[in-house]
Amino acid sequence: MPEKNRVLVVDDVAETRENVRKLLQFESDIEVVGTARSGREAVQLSEELKPDVILMDINMPDMDGITATEMIRQRNPMVQIIMLSVQGDPNYMRRAMLAGARDFLTKPPMADELISAVRRAGDIARLERSKSVQVVSSSSTAPQQTLGTGMADGRIIMVYSPKGGTGVTTVAVNLAITLNNDETRTVLVDGNLQFGDVAVFLNEQGKNTILDLAPRADELDAEVVEGVLIKHASSGLRVLAAPARPEHADHVNSDQFAKLLKFLCQVYPYVVVDSGHALNDVTLAALDAADIIVLVVTQDIPAVKNVRLFLDLMATINVSRERVCFVMNKYDKRISITPEKVGENLKQHVVSVIPLDERIVIPSVNRGVPFMIDNKTQPIARTIFSLAETIRAQLSKLSE
Repeated sequence: MPEKNRVLVVDDVAETRENVRKLLQFESDIEVVGTARSGREAVQLSEELKPDVILMDINMPDMDGITATEMIRQRNPMVQIIMLSVQGDPNYMRRAMLAGARDFLTKPPMADELISAVRRAGDIARLERSKSVQVVSSSSTAPQQTLGTGMADGRIIMVYSPKGGTGVTTVAVNLAITLNNDETRTVLVDGNLQFGDVAVFLNEQGKNTILDLAPRADELDAEVVEGVLIKHASSGLRVLAAPARPEHADHVNSDQFAKLLKFLCQVYPYVVVDSGHALNDVTLAALDAADIIVLVVTQDIPAVKNVRLFLDLMATINVSRERVCFVMNKYDKRISITPEKVGENLKQHVVSVIPLDERIVIPSVNRGVPFMIDNKTQPIARTIFSLAETIRAQLSKLSE
């Protein structure tokens, strides 16, 4: 008989608690093991009842759901928390995800939506427990080494576009290769966990991935990390690849991802993150950690529209535009949507314009050889060099 998903329901309204319980009671693989009326009671019951999943209301009088989530996840990182709120505010969603919530549903949730979310979260909770057992077992046979002080004070550079097809991975891979040298060793992290292509762009697929480190996010050491990172033979760039299969993306949560980035900053001067365009919890964690956001746009109205929405969201969640390095990729001078017009329209200066050069880029991608390795003299390569220097200058200015 399959293991049941043990659920704790937290809401200060008795009617809501009862309605959620009724929605779940007829599912043979779900058991509501308790209910809590407040955030404080949720923290206490989570330790007593050991649920797999907690359905957590955001707005409660004594302790809000985000604070309770943070406390519960610190004490029991295996429990998965689904946040429920009558408000669909992106700021609430961002804060909830950064606190460690697995999912965010608007109240009242549809029955199918709620049940599916509970099952997904329950699967992840069991996976986290099994990984924890494996890690404890392996750590009992070998002493762990951790990094001491005096390591690199690294900077995180997130390459992102709110629209797919803008060439984010091309920019991220070639930028990381340009930043990487003997003095500023660089690691490239594939943050598109479902469909990441960084390893393919470097012809390094089929090797270690982020799944080898995520379960150890709380106890990383330099030797283990170095053993998992892929060393790109031609450039010396270190790479942390995405999972090999899309369904494995849920095995890495935002808390683990943020801890991995923080650890890599202790070892590498530059951590470049190639982000997927969906604003999920992992992307939000990267956004929160990033020193510089390389925001990529192309010469089409949907891309410009999505960038406008993203810049508006940044204002809502208090992310400063000073952290943005605005880049126009695939620039074709025959198209009337110019960098100047886009910059003026969005009130964000375009600092770098990367030309459209399919003759160079497409063979580069298909061969798995970035153009910054074998086409350094081409105009497109010179714009990446210029972008790298702009980022270095912007990081220097921000640190003043």
